[in-house]
Amino acid sequence: MKVGKEILATTSRREFIKRSGVALATLAFPNHFINISKNNQMTDQKDFDVIIVGGSYSGLAAGMALGRALKHVLIIDNGKPCNRQTPYSHNFITQDGKTPKEIATLAKQQVEKYDTVTFLNGLATSGVKTNTGFAIKTESGKAFSTKKLIFATGIRDIMQGIEGYAECWGISVIHCPYCHGYEVRNEKTGILGNGEYGFEFSSLISNWAKDLTLFTNGTSTLTAEQTEKIKSHHIEIVETEIEKLEQTNGHLQKIIFKDGSNFPLKALYARSPFEQHCAIPETLRCELTDDGYIRIDPSQKTSIHGVFACGDNTTRIRTVANAVAMGTTAGMMANKELVFEEF
Repeated sequence: MKVGKEILATTSRREFIKRSGVALATLAFPNHFINISKNNQMTDQKDFDVIIVGGSYSGLAAGMALGRALKHVLIIDNGKPCNRQTPYSHNFITQDGKTPKEIATLAKQQVEKYDTVTFLNGLATSGVKTNTGFAIKTESGKAFSTKKLIFATGIRDIMQGIEGYAECWGISVIHCPYCHGYEVRNEKTGILGNGEYGFEFSSLISNWAKDLTLFTNGTSTLTAEQTEKIKSHHIEIVETEIEKLEQTNGHLQKIIFKDGSNFPLKALYARSPFEQHCAIPETLRCELTDDGYIRIDPSQKTSIHGVFACGDNTTRIRTVANAVAMGTTAGMMANKELVFEEF
């Protein structure tokens, strides 16, 4: 009995030391341990109720809705949102003026609290329809299966061939007055556009800027009526072709024209062409709109059963608030479809 007690005592001491060491390490490195736990769970599991491709605002909102619905979810994201160069986000209630990274970091922390939601830092490269749903493969060669798919993949802006344009994009070359207009309301402002877009944006931006100039970057395609209307509001039209944007750390200083002249400017509105950031929806035969967005119905459903889409890949309204709303809807509707099909 004495020997037994000694063994028990020794075992208890060892167990105590082991548990104490783990507890102290956890206190010292809490985030590190959480990440390991998440990664282990993710690599072990291959089958999910829903896979969300894209883990920015819309994807995270969808993940939260599904996590709260007790669904097993994988969010695949490579950590490169299209607005990563934008210094501040606006017009999102409770988060106005925060950086995009601050909002996304807090959102991910909140979604991580739901045990059935896991994350994969990677890039989804292919997807196919299967008998039970869909299969997704990543750039690293990992493969996963799922019953439902949500694409929150955003779009890729195609920078116009003007030197300095890409460096200024999202900082002083901006696309949305509701996101950035208030901050540059008193600045010398320009619009890069022509024809219908040039006229439409001249009308819209006149609400925010009184010192406003329209740059057509070549011969104007405005109608005579549009030209007269714009000029009646004291908006100058400049047709000279642009050589480059002179800037410092993305902050526009002036436009340099091909004839050697220049135009001092602090903000320039522009609409860049774009392409879908992810080609998988098209390979699955999801319909696109004439403008190149993924076609969805009010429930965020695409033309392919079991596939949903949300955020910038579906709409011209590129705001954080709108992306979150669409993501929440996509998550709820994907869950509803799962529940009704399995009931």
